[in-house]
Amino acid sequence: TQNKDLRALFRGKAQHVVNFMYFIAEELREILASLGLETVEELVGRTDLLQRSTQLKPNSKAASLQIERLIEQFDGVNTKEISQNHHLDEGFDLNYLYPDARYSIENGHSFTGNYVVNNEQRDVGVITGSAIAKQYGEEGLPEDTILAYTEGHAGQSLAAYAPRGLTIHHTGDANDYVGKGLSGGTVIVNAPNSQRENEIIAGNVNFYGASRGKAFINGKAGERFCIRNSGADVVVEGIGDHGLEYMTGGHVIILGDVGKNFGQGMSGGVSYIFPSDVEKFKKVNALETLEFSSIRFDEEKSLIKDMLEAHFKHTRSNKA
Repeated sequence: TQNKDLRALFRGKAQHVVNFMYFIAEELREILASLGLETVEELVGRTDLLQRSTQLKPNSKAASLQIERLIEQFDGVNTKEISQNHHLDEGFDLNYLYPDARYSIENGHSFTGNYVVNNEQRDVGVITGSAIAKQYGEEGLPEDTILAYTEGHAGQSLAAYAPRGLTIHHTGDANDYVGKGLSGGTVIVNAPNSQRENEIIAGNVNFYGASRGKAFINGKAGERFCIRNSGADVVVEGIGDHGLEYMTGGHVIILGDVGKNFGQGMSGGVSYIFPSDVEKFKKVNALETLEFSSIRFDEEKSLIKDMLEAHFKHTRSNKA
């Protein structure tokens, strides 16, 4: 809860959780000692230490289960490890974007590419962004050095973690997690036609944990938009419930309505909202932690103008 009166009644402390975990570890150590073991690893495969519970009611369903085959001991190796394979070699970046842009990344040259994507291709731009970050560090490359134009139905995590120098300009719609962890890059999701501006064209949890960068969404986005945004500047044309939770920095312009529970836990950053009904918006979102005001300073007007002009430049948005 964000209610200060209720929060004052809460007596829990972080140290209580630490102590609880110590107690769990101590009890586990005692159980292991009673079995003559020292580590949890030694328990693996020791089905001889299991037995049917004596606390089961005779007529219960659990009592009728035949578990003998499950706890039967057998000779040989009783552990198995399976190597993980995330099939990265089959992904979009390693097959298309990164091979095309690799030379430009390594030499700091400009690159522009055009691609068609589908919703099976998740994490578009992630490995390419990783290559930029590995070579150039936190500062990345100059803006728009690596520019990828995509179209279609983008899968999850479009342009996630994108560093400075990487721009993904997508025409179409996108699934969840667009721009999560955005780290200086630019993300544009452009409606394929003017009718789509009033529809949801980006899924849920977009720009979760974004720290730097810019984003322009030419339509509505789903729930939990810009949670824990700490520095990205974003323009969107309407969002769902739980928007801007725990936001600590950055600027978000919303050219439309927002859902319920807006701004819960928000402790920093600024949002400029243009709802269809201002008074209704204030009433629904009357939280002690939120401060409402009109645009008061020339610096704010200049910032809003610059962000909206950039939004219009990239998307030709009617609302902008």
